[in-house]
Amino acid sequence: MRVPLVDLQSQYRAIRDEIDQAIQSTLDSSAFILSDEVEAFESEFAQFVGTKYCVSVGSGSDALFLALEAMGIGHGDEVLLPANTFIASALAITRAGARVKLTDIDPESFNLDLGSASISENTKAVMPVHLYGQPADMTAVKAIAQQHRLKVVEDAAQAHGSIHREGPCGGLGDVSGFSFYPGKNLGAYGDGGAVCTNDAAISDRIRTQRNWGSQRKYFHETKGYNCRLDGIQAAVLRVKLRHLASWNEARIRVASWYREELDDLQHELKLPSEVEGTVRHVYHLYVVQILHHSRDAVLESLNASGVGAGIHYPRPIHLQQAYQDLGCGVGSFPVTESLASRIISLPLFPEMDRESVAYVSAKLRDALQIDRRT
Repeated sequence: MRVPLVDLQSQYRAIRDEIDQAIQSTLDSSAFILSDEVEAFESEFAQFVGTKYCVSVGSGSDALFLALEAMGIGHGDEVLLPANTFIASALAITRAGARVKLTDIDPESFNLDLGSASISENTKAVMPVHLYGQPADMTAVKAIAQQHRLKVVEDAAQAHGSIHREGPCGGLGDVSGFSFYPGKNLGAYGDGGAVCTNDAAISDRIRTQRNWGSQRKYFHETKGYNCRLDGIQAAVLRVKLRHLASWNEARIRVASWYREELDDLQHELKLPSEVEGTVRHVYHLYVVQILHHSRDAVLESLNASGVGAGIHYPRPIHLQQAYQDLGCGVGSFPVTESLASRIISLPLFPEMDRESVAYVSAKLRDALQIDRRT
């Protein structure tokens, strides 16, 4: 058996007729840029997230960058960010002209640990990342933000449908950025992203900036950018959005199967946990920790057995060559660094069946050379 990390082909086959019709409709209308499909998707996604406004853009990194810029975050400012995240989060801050200020992470949620944060007079914003679909502790984030007058920019790239006790992720800060990269819980057939907010001024600013700084063709109020979502991608996302709730429920079910299969290996593995405050973890990824074995050897064994496991993420931001200017060497963020050497992402997608979960679990057990207890 071969089990991929993500199976987008199975997803397409399940909704082929809807997708093909939506794409064909866009082709027939030739409405490829800032079309009615784009406006309809923005309205529907805002309703899904629970915000007043949604502005679609070209990618998730565009969304975070434009969100920061719209709030006036730039040169001389610092933005708090967890060290354990995809580099796009940091690059959006850099692109805005601000400085990345990293924090270590909570060992249970893998999300930012504000107890390790160093806040200065230059710190103007905090960017909680709802990593792997697990909501960050937004109660703590909002308390710190209020105390230090920080803007809150949610990186919700992996959290479509995640819910914290404070409310749905993406609607809990001043602004949020979503990614629609194909492998996301809600993925396009190419790059795409969106900014969600309840602030009309932020929404208007981003709507202008994404389109060459223009509200009316050939008239440019600001020095803007070309960061628009394609009409075809909006059409695809509208179809997929109708299925997102059921897909998220399927992800949660697959995660429960993994726990049943692997629960007796708690001395060898640390399974994902839903931390206090989480109402819904949507399991964009299912990440386990290898406690007493070589993670790389276990990963190699899984891959050789046809299991498409991977690592998210093998090298933290502060140890990337691109961010050597931060001056944070090995040992700067010990929890992040420890996890980076132990984590493995197991296959998880909505169409995954119990047999596939059992196969992956058996191959993981083989890699650890442990038999199931009877």
